[in-house]
Amino acid sequence: MGNLTVRALRAVLAVVLAGTVLVQALMVVAMATKPDDGTLPLTAMRVLTIVGLTSAQVALVCVWRLVAMVRRGTVFSHAAFRYVDGVIGAIVAASLVWFAVTAVNAPGQRDDPGVSVIMAGIGLAILGVALIVLVLRMLLVQAVARDVEAAQLKAELDEVI
Repeated sequence: MGNLTVRALRAVLAVVLAGTVLVQALMVVAMATKPDDGTLPLTAMRVLTIVGLTSAQVALVCVWRLVAMVRRGTVFSHAAFRYVDGVIGAIVAASLVWFAVTAVNAPGQRDDPGVSVIMAGIGLAILGVALIVLVLRMLLVQAVARDVEAAQLKAELDEVI
């Protein structure tokens, strides 16, 4: 991974992280100062926004750490699994939050239930992303096993020479 690529990715991650923290702070302020007006359960939506953004922040931090491991050349190690698992967990949490948003929004969509169906489909798509990352984790497991095997073979070859 090139130096420019790493810097660009870190800049994007930092901006997104700062943006999510700002939105969370605004949600907390809004909960304290602007009560529900009865048209939509705003408090529930605000809490779900805060929780959803927290899951995004977890994924951002895990990606940041994985990028650092790639840059150092240590990504093919068992330590990378905890960050990949963190990304998978964050994506699953985001999908659960999305399903909760769909449930909170559903009563207001009685005249047009298609909106709730579309929202549920989006939640399933988010779960699909978690499954894709899980497949990538399995590829990482195979790569780590190959890396360990290669190190063992190199050690044996060094002994013979």
